Formats: sequence, structure tokens, C-alpha cells
Amino acid sequence: MKSLYGRFLSFTVGIMMTSALVAFLVVNTYYHQQLKGKNDAKNMNIAEQIASFIENDEELDLNLYLQTQAAIGYKLYVVNEDREAVLYGAPFRKMDLSAATLDEVLAGDSYHGMRDLKTETFMTGFFSDQLANTVGVPFAHGGKNYALFMRPDIKFLFTEVHYLLGGMVIVMAIFSLLSMLIVAKKLIEPITKLTAATKKVAQERFDEPIDIQRRDEIGQLASSFQKMVDRLQQSDRMRKQFISDVSHDFQSPLLNIKGYATLLLDPAVREEERTNYVSIINSETDRLSTLTKQLLLLTSLDQLESPLRYKRFRLDEQLKDIVRKYRWALEDKVLSLSMDIEKIEVEGDPAFLEKVWENLLSNAVKYTEEGGEIEVAAVNEEDCAIVTVRDTGIGIPASHLDKLYERFYRVDDSRTRNIEGTGLGLSIVQQVVTLHKGTIEVASVEGEGTTFTITIPKL
Repeated sequence: MKSLYGRFLSFTVGIMMTSALVAFLVVNTYYHQQLKGKNDAKNMNIAEQIASFIENDEELDLNLYLQTQAAIGYKLYVVNEDREAVLYGAPFRKMDLSAATLDEVLAGDSYHGMRDLKTETFMTGFFSDQLANTVGVPFAHGGKNYALFMRPDIKFLFTEVHYLLGGMVIVMAIFSLLSMLIVAKKLIEPITKLTAATKKVAQERFDEPIDIQRRDEIGQLASSFQKMVDRLQQSDRMRKQFISDVSHDFQSPLLNIKGYATLLLDPAVREEERTNYVSIINSETDRLSTLTKQLLLLTSLDQLESPLRYKRFRLDEQLKDIVRKYRWALEDKVLSLSMDIEKIEVEGDPAFLEKVWENLLSNAVKYTEEGGEIEVAAVNEEDCAIVTVRDTGIGIPASHLDKLYERFYRVDDSRTRNIEGTGLGLSIVQQVVTLHKGTIEVASVEGEGTTFTITIPKL
């Protein structure tokens, strides 16, 4: 697998080479389309001045003069009427001048080779060092006709300034490439760290923080990744604790059932004890059944983003139905119940909200001693419904209030040790209320009682 750094290097070099090619094509096309004719006219003017100077001075040493012109930066190709040719200056790369062209210039015509050079995309028009890429003019000297073909010598065109500019471009290209490589390494380094971190997370190693201190998009990605890792660590811890708690809560009643079932097999057990053992087994079975139902309910709440099935219903009637279901428990513990419930219609999931009132009322009954009081109130506000469940039970210590909604959490106190419970009820209450975009508040004083206040928006 090719690394991101290698890809970045390949892309950078490719872009630089492509840019150079595109620049060449653009400049060459511009020369052929715009500058070629002007360059031809300029050089033709110079050639005509040379020819005019030669014709106006009969005493001129032609060979010396042409050598002098070649020395100042021109390539000259001179042919007399006897087809004797002399080259002044550096040789041409390609001697491709046709005989017909030579005859035309000797006959007195001019030759515009630079202007009429064939336009080709990959032909460097101005730098094409061939005899056909010249200008030609006729002249007479010493009673003979000559044809002069001329073009600038490219190497003389490159002055110190051109070399400096060329060197500057090369240094810029090298420096840019090296800089891009360094920048790429700096950009990819945090991605490499994130990749290593993902592998650690895959191995459930959440305790190693990511050392990436940046304020750009990669820094934001690292920050988001760290938050995700923290959430995963918390979820993993809760999952393991959940499994531990579930195992413990299932193991305890199962061991009790197994133990008392074993005792029942003893024929020497008295009838009174046998009845007591069966009662305990029945109680533990009910506990397991309740725990299983609550676990299934929590699972349905966790797995679905929106498990609620909204509908408009009478909340006051639902509360009254719940109270009627618990009348036997109230009478069994000689508890007095007062209700102040206004007529309220809300939009929500009746099945899930029913679990909220059942859990709150069952807790009130469970933790209120005989002869105590329970109050259920419902107030119809303009935009919400406020339900209050208050009891005069044993209360909750202030140090436990912040952990009250944790799953399997039970106050470990001598007063509640013998009270059956799964530790899931209030967790279910909070999750259902949150899904309804409501709030839950609790106020409690040890030895005096507890008040739960639920606010449900009417939507």
C-alpha cells in the first residue's frame, strides 16, 4: 500500500512537471500566434541593414565584416551566385534550406523563414536552430550576387541576467519541492498518530491520550477523536460494569432458588418450612422476571434512536389508572394516598410514560414505612405537564443523589438492605423522560421523604 507521504510526493512532482509542460505549451503557442511575425520583421530589418551597408561600401572586406557580425551574436550563411557557401558563427543544427529558396533570394526576393516556419505544438519556434528558421536577403558585392541568411545565435542571447533568472527559477523549484516535502511530513505526522491511536482503540486501549496540539482542521479532528475515545472508554467501562452487575443480580436470586429448591428435596423438612421456602423461591422468581423485563426495556431504549410512538392521550387518566393498580399495595402497608390531578392532555408514548409512573409509585410504596403518606399531583401548565410524586419514606442521603440514575445503583444502607430492587427503575425513568425532551428533579431529606418532579413538554 502506497503511503500518503509517497502519494503527496508523487502528486507534487507530477504537478510541477505538468505545470512546466503547460507553461511550455502556452508560451510556445503564444510565440507562434503572436510573436513569430514580429520577430521575423525585426531580424529582417537587421539583415537588410547589413546588406545595405555591404552594398554601400565597395572597399569593404566582406569576409572580415561578416565575421565581425557573427562575433556579436548572429549566425550567417552566405551563398554567392556560383553556389559557394560560407558559414559565419556557430553551425546550424539542421541545414534544411531548399534549393528553390536559395534561387529566389539570389534572384532578388526576401526570405521570411521565421515568419513562415511551420507551427507545431511541440516545436520550440524561437529556439529552433535550423537554417530554414532564418531570414534571407539578397545583396551585391564585388560584382557578384549573394544571398544572406541570418538568425540570432541563441547562446549569445543568454546574458548574465538570463542565467541569474534561470538559476533563480531552478532554486525556487528545488526550494518549493523541499518545502512541500517538509510541510507534507508535518501534515501527515498527526494523521500517522491518529492511525496509531485507532489501532490502540481497536485493542481497547483507551488510556493513552493523543499528543496533537494544533488549531487547524487536523487539530479539530484530533480533538473530536479524543472525545470519541473518552466516550468509548466510558461506554466500555459502563459495559463491563453492566455485565458485572447483571451477572451479580442474576446470580444472587438463582443461587437462592437453587439452594431452597435443594432444601425442598429433603423429605425431613417440615411443612411450615417448606411453605416458607416456596415463598422465597416465588419471590426470587418474581425478582428475576422484573429484572428481565427492565433489561429488555432498557435495551429497546438504547438500541433505537427514537423508540417512541407519539400519540395524544389523557395523562390524568393514565395516572389514575396507575394509582388504582397499586391500591392493594397501599392497603397492605396501610399507606394513605392523596391525589390532586388536573385534566391534562399531552403528546407522547403512553406505554413508556406508564413505566415512569409505575416505577415512581412503586418506589414510593417500597420505601415508605407503614402508616406513611404518598401524594400524587399533576399540574396542567400552558406548554407542559408537571407531575409530582411525594412520599414520607426513609429518604435518600444527599451524597447518593448524583448517582441515583445509574444502572444497578442502589443505596447501600442498613435501612434498605432488605428491600428488594433491581437498581434499574430510576434509570428507565430518566431515559424515558429524556426521550420525551422532559426533565426530572429530585428532592430528598433523610428520614422525612422524597419528592420526584417530572416535567413533560406538551409538544
